[in-house]
Formats: sequence, C-alpha cells, structure tokens
Amino acid sequence: MNIREGKAGDLSAVLAMFDSAVAWLTALGRTGQWGTQPFTGNPRRTQQIAGFLDSGGMRIAEIDGHPAGCISVGPAHDYVTPATEPELYVQVLVTDRRYAGHRVGGTLLDWAVHEARARGAGLLRVDCYAGDDGRLVAYYESCGFTRVAPFTVGEWPGMLLQRRL
Repeated sequence: MNIREGKAGDLSAVLAMFDSAVAWLTALGRTGQWGTQPFTGNPRRTQQIAGFLDSGGMRIAEIDGHPAGCISVGPAHDYVTPATEPELYVQVLVTDRRYAGHRVGGTLLDWAVHEARARGAGLLRVDCYAGDDGRLVAYYESCGFTRVAPFTVGEWPGMLLQRRL
C-alpha cells in the first residue's frame, strides 16, 4: 500500500469513496452517519472534500495504483472541545468498500500517528458517529483510541476519542 499526498485531481475519487461507504451503510440500515445520498453531486459535500484537499492535510492510500482510502488531518473541528496540548486531529477517514479487509483505515491511522510525532504532538484525536450499533466507536478503540466525551451536533450523536503517543 502506498500513501501519498492528496491533490485537487483526487476530488472525484474521494467523493466516490464516500459514495461507496454511504451505499454500504445504507444497505446495512445504518443511515445516521452520512445519510443515504451519494456525496457526488452534493455541492456542500463537494466543497467540504475540496477544502480537505486544499488544506494539504489529506493523504490517499493506494493499492496497485488505485485510490483505496483517504485521511485528512489538521486542526480540530469547531464542535469539539479544544485540546489543552499540541495535537493532530483526524478530520476525516474513509475507505472505498472495494478494499474492505485490506487494513486501509488502520494503515492511514498509523500514518497519522507518525505524522503527529513528526510534528511534535503527543496526542492524536478523532471524532466519529456514535449512533446506531456503536461499531464505529469500537473500530477506533480497536485502533488504540480511548473515549474522551460524547457530544451532539444537532441530532447527530458523536464521540470524541484520543490516542496518546
């Protein structure tokens, strides 16, 4: 697996990753995280993903030259409690469902750990959807994160997690 910096030309591939995740979640009846509609064609989602790409914090995982997942790191989202120490924040993580079982997400999180250390941060934080069956929170816990605090954005239930480095 190769991890490279994201660039503007990756926008459609990243939107397609989200589309595959939304379709999979919808098929499982888990629609609370990102809804039921594809990201592709949604101006708000397109702008959001383009912003992550423009920030310079996005990395793309490739398998055999094909985009398989992405992560974006940078400052924390404004809806979570600010950290009291230097941190790196995982702003978004998604994998293309075609590459399920290839440890794409875990590899990207490992990259974020190394990046945080390189930047002199002792803390890596992430937030995620905490509704439905709680599987996403459990996933981050399996990657070494611990729960910090639940929160809500409107009706959307979230969980803030951290990993000390």
